[in-house]
Order: sequence, then C-alpha cells, then structure tokens
Amino acid sequence: MSIQLINVVYHRNTSITILLGAMVMLVLFSSCSGRKKDLGAAITERDSLPMMDTRGVTTLISDSGITRYRINAEEWLVFDRKNPPYWAFEKGIYLENFDSLFQVEASIKADTAYFFNKEELWKLMGNVDIKNLKGEHFNTELLYWDQKKQKVYSDRFIRIEQPDRIITGRGFESNQQMTIYTIRQPEGIFYIDEETAAVDSLKTDTIN
Repeated sequence: MSIQLINVVYHRNTSITILLGAMVMLVLFSSCSGRKKDLGAAITERDSLPMMDTRGVTTLISDSGITRYRINAEEWLVFDRKNPPYWAFEKGIYLENFDSLFQVEASIKADTAYFFNKEELWKLMGNVDIKNLKGEHFNTELLYWDQKKQKVYSDRFIRIEQPDRIITGRGFESNQQMTIYTIRQPEGIFYIDEETAAVDSLKTDTIN
C-alpha cells in the first residue's frame, strides 16, 4: 500500500499540518502487507513486558491516606497488561506492615512475591519468613495475604516459633497481624525450655 502526499495550501500552517499527518501515516502503514505481522508481534510483546522495571526499591505504601506498608526489594516489575495485572518481586522482598502509630505489626521476607493489585492479594513463595508483634516467627514455602479480607492463609507445611515452643503443622489461617491463627492439621509441639517440657509431660502422665 502506498500513501500519496497531498499538499492543499490554505495557508502555510495548514499545509505543514497536513503534510506532517500524511508523513506519519506513511511511516505507520507503508508496506502494510509485510508489517501487519510486525505490528501484531509488537502488541503481543508489549503485553508480555513490564510497564515499570525498578531496581533497588524502598517505598512506602498508604491505605486510605495512612502509611501502612514499607517495601524493600532488589527488583520491582509492574505488568499492567496481564490478566489479571500484577506486581512481581522475583528477586526477593522484605515488607513491613504498620499500625496507625507506625509500629511494625508484622514483617515478611520471601524469595519471590506477586501482588495482584485489583484483588489486593499477595502470593509469597520460597522461604517465607514472618515475624509478628509478639516476636513469633512463621516459616513456610507458600503464603497468601488477602488484604481485602484481612487474612493470611496457606495449605502448606508451616513452622511457628513461639518464645517457649515450636509448633508445626499443615494448613494455616490467621488475621493479617498474625496474632490470632489456626493450624488445620497440627503435627507437633516442641518445647524450647526443657523444664517447661518436663512439667508438661508430668501433667500429661498425671491426667492419663
């Protein structure tokens, strides 16, 4: 296909405008038979590429005008054309959750994380380590954090280290502060303090 340049002179500015418009059309549509595939490929490529690629990220995120989260990440990719759109932190993430007094309610580390912004859902993967306000540590390989429902959950193995004991199990659900939680399938309780373990064992024997 060829575009013919038409130069209609009403006055100088109009002539230049029409000429520039025709030149743009020429660049976009010349040799259409050979370029339609290229245009389609370009659109497909754009859909698969991140809209934003940021390195060495430290940022604060607010909720209803109040600062609630701080994110540290080596790489932050934003895919706005994906369905659904999401943020990707594929080189690790450290995230802190604040209360209204800027006190850290929970901190989260993970090898990989994805945030689906429309759903307000985090997917945390690989060596997920969480610390709550009580000083308890949670370790698992996969964890979901639903900000809309204000809950955290997983169907994988989880290890919870409390000040005096370690609890393990499979399947987990909690509030987003990680202070009220349930293990669906508890597998074991291991006391850190030997004296506490001995007392508990004595109580068990007495009951039996």
